Amino acid sequence: MSFQFLNQQSNVFSGVSPFEVSDFVNRHVGSHGLSLAKRCNTSASLNHRKAGSLDLCRLSYGAQARIVSEGLPDIYHVQFILRGHCRYDMHRDSVSLSAGHVLLINPDEPVDLTYSEDCEKFIVKVPSTLFNDACIEHRWFKPKECVKFNQVPYKFDEIASLLHLLNLLCEEAESGMATPQMLQHYNRVVASKLITLLKHNVTLETPSLQSVSFERLVQYVEDNIKRDITAEELAQYSHLSLRSLYLLFEKNAKTTPKNFIRQKKLEQVYATLTDPSSRMANVTAVALEYGFSHLGRFSEFYKATFGMLPSESLKERQFSA
Repeated sequence: MSFQFLNQQSNVFSGVSPFEVSDFVNRHVGSHGLSLAKRCNTSASLNHRKAGSLDLCRLSYGAQARIVSEGLPDIYHVQFILRGHCRYDMHRDSVSLSAGHVLLINPDEPVDLTYSEDCEKFIVKVPSTLFNDACIEHRWFKPKECVKFNQVPYKFDEIASLLHLLNLLCEEAESGMATPQMLQHYNRVVASKLITLLKHNVTLETPSLQSVSFERLVQYVEDNIKRDITAEELAQYSHLSLRSLYLLFEKNAKTTPKNFIRQKKLEQVYATLTDPSSRMANVTAVALEYGFSHLGRFSEFYKATFGMLPSESLKERQFSA
């Protein structure tokens, strides 16, 4: 399976020092340090093209080279080995990538790559915002931390549709006919394609059309607010998997089921403590009635939510009575 990935129209350097290529990469693709196994020659080459928010780069250092970086914040690198081989050293492990393999490097992960003298790579630099936007667009559940891809290599024939898409993107970017809107559309498709093809920490399940609405779940919580409601109970009630339940709460409430239930309980405690007609005489009784058995932690949650201690809310009610 052979792909061009940028032609001579995108050529920036040809037959130059590896350090010239490295300097360009530092400025446009990602900060790193370069060291060579032997004296520098002048056979490095680089093609580069900006395509919307993506950077497309095909390069060869023309020498055995080691690239080291402490990690690139908010940037993913998708590395396609076109010729030769590359070794990626990770903590206590290492991965050897021969031609026809691809690996995705996550943001802030230390980079330690050693290229063979004949190695040529195609790199796609993807900003994290594209993956975040893809999760929102497709209603995929993304953990609060960044999207994180598994550090496993893939063969080209396993991701053939992605390669054809990137090859087409290169052609569009080089044609001069693609509008910024067209390129951004390609960007969204590339990000979505990477998430659907590779392994990661994103949940692609979406709530079933037959499941209960979020409003009915809220009503269920409010109707049972004094009980110890669990996420498992809500999942069973709504006929959703736990993952789909978390996705539903993330989409509609921007929080987890547990935090949502606690917030609703705190709101009821606040209403009770500040209600002049309430017969509850002390904070402990109210807290226990709504399932807060750890009073110290309850007070911390309460103050963080309402800006005052529960006892202060009770005093305000008593003064206003």
